[in-house]
Amino acid sequence: MVRILVVDDDEHILKLITLYMENAGYEVLQARNGSQALALMESSSIDLAIIDIMLPEINGIDLCHEIRKFYEIPVVMVSAKSEACDKVKAFQSGTDDYVVKPFEPIELVMRIKALLRRYQIYASSQLIIGKLTMDTSTKEIRVNNESITMPLKEFDLLFKLASTPNQIYTRRQLIESIWGMDYNGDERTVDVHIKRIREKIKVMTHIKIRTVRGLGYRLEVMST
Repeated sequence: MVRILVVDDDEHILKLITLYMENAGYEVLQARNGSQALALMESSSIDLAIIDIMLPEINGIDLCHEIRKFYEIPVVMVSAKSEACDKVKAFQSGTDDYVVKPFEPIELVMRIKALLRRYQIYASSQLIIGKLTMDTSTKEIRVNNESITMPLKEFDLLFKLASTPNQIYTRRQLIESIWGMDYNGDERTVDVHIKRIREKIKVMTHIKIRTVRGLGYRLEVMST
């Protein structure tokens, strides 16, 4: 059973999220501050974390940074703060999604299910295209049996494109898939990441990431 950690110092919100997550078939562990959350993560196997920004002792932003140092799990941040700058800080800290309070609990459940599907696909897949191998359990990329290092976002972006060769993705589609639906930063961050990926995979003459003018990007696989 999927185990979800819910971190919130508001007892009402804590009970509400717990009720809906348990009704959706998930096991729930509760924490009321960042210190409790980190202790639970050390002692239990957690599959996903839902954390509030305004937490005592360790705020949600710092907690997300700590989680990202040691764990590769989906993180959803909930907050009453709806300003773009707050969302940007949250995504920069490593959260996968951002939900503004008050929220519809069933929408939160749907977002959780979507995130878990995405992470479970990554966790159980090994993608092989010609001489390119992407191991999603270790986040390792190998070309001609030589390892290539990529940050997580670049890995996820390349995996997304390589999973469906020749399919065109708009920048907005890639943003929502990799950075989350509520990401409000500049869509040109996709262009920056694509440029870095192209530089790292340029030795692979059979794979090209093409720019589709006015639309977005697609990955092409050439015959060898």
